[in-house]
Amino acid sequence: MLGLVTPVPYLAAVLIALAAGIALCVGARRKPGRWTVVVARLIALVLVSDAISFVVSELVAGTWSPKTDLPFALCDAAVLVAAAACWWRKPRLVELTYFWGLAGTLQAVITPDLNAGFPHLVFFQYLGGHLGIVLAALYLVIGLRIAPRPGSVVTTFAITLAYTAFVGLVDALSGANYMFLRRPPGNWTLLKLLGPWPWYIVSAAGVALVLLAVLDLPFWFDRRRHG
Repeated sequence: MLGLVTPVPYLAAVLIALAAGIALCVGARRKPGRWTVVVARLIALVLVSDAISFVVSELVAGTWSPKTDLPFALCDAAVLVAAAACWWRKPRLVELTYFWGLAGTLQAVITPDLNAGFPHLVFFQYLGGHLGIVLAALYLVIGLRIAPRPGSVVTTFAITLAYTAFVGLVDALSGANYMFLRRPPGNWTLLKLLGPWPWYIVSAAGVALVLLAVLDLPFWFDRRRHG
């Protein structure tokens, strides 16, 4: 929750990232060129560095655990997918980054599950990962014009369900609780509005499908307009 972090630095970082995202998107659309690829790969490097720094810091502190720190949470997977999308700019990777970033990671930006404030390393890791995913999604789709293709909503939803099933199997075998599939989160998140466990998993799937469709709507109209 936002109350667990220092509000002013957190909000300032979000606003700075928003301003940077707008500037990059506008610049890429108005003056496309080699520099746009360099920026995309810089975002990829930031995301990979963020993921590596988290693992290294946990190992150094002796707090790393396979039950909590493997990259199986959807936001953790999205960091790696977004980094790959920024580096190679493949349509499927971009679509996953766009839909996962704006339908999922953005919620974690709005209602952060963060108990470390500025200037703790965890504070910067959380911001770097989550804001990096959202920035990557907007830059790739709006700035570089790599729009979701027809059928991308269904494909992304199917990939998400398959990934959730895989994580559910990992949780069952290891006793972990990645993606909150075995028990509800301790802190307040939007899942609290979707009913008790395990029914919020079904509700979340329905909400996810609606969000994917809404995020695709502007591109659906554009595809219809251009035949």
